[in-house]
Amino acid sequence: MSPATAKTAAARLAREAVTIRQWARRYGARVLGKSGREVVYDFADLATIEGCIWRSDDVPPTPEARDELRAQLGRAA
Repeated sequence: MSPATAKTAAARLAREAVTIRQWARRYGARVLGKSGREVVYDFADLATIEGCIWRSDDVPPTPEARDELRAQLGRAA
């Protein structure tokens, strides 16, 4: 798991932090904890959500389903 706050993830994915927080809420992104007042997310989960949206695919409903999708895509590559 790779930890990232919404700000960090936004910078890495070239998105706004508010967009990352909306995705996290909408798709139930995996939360790893808090750093001060900021929520720390699993960056790989957020990146998978972003990839699905970019490809116009349905976003899998759970972090576990997104883990499986990531594994399938990794095997295909």
